[in-house]
Amino acid sequence: MKELSGRQRRELKSLAHHLNPVVQIGQKGLSESVIKAFEKTIDDHELIKVRFVDFKEDKKQLSLDLSRKTGAALVDIIGNVSIFYREKAED
Repeated sequence: MKELSGRQRRELKSLAHHLNPVVQIGQKGLSESVIKAFEKTIDDHELIKVRFVDFKEDKKQLSLDLSRKTGAALVDIIGNVSIFYREKAED
């Protein structure tokens, strides 16, 4: 995933404002099931929010790890919610 410009980040943040978090990081952290759920959801929606229920103090590192593992761009972290973007693959 290429790096997003400042303009792209602002636009994506504004588009994500009304979205609800659809993936949650809980007790088990960044488990395989969380990564699978993330992959399916971002394939369906392109722009998603992830809520940190646990591991709140590690949210920045976990968000970066999730971004690297999935190829999704980390748009921003606001509170305990991270915003991710990945273009849909062409059919």
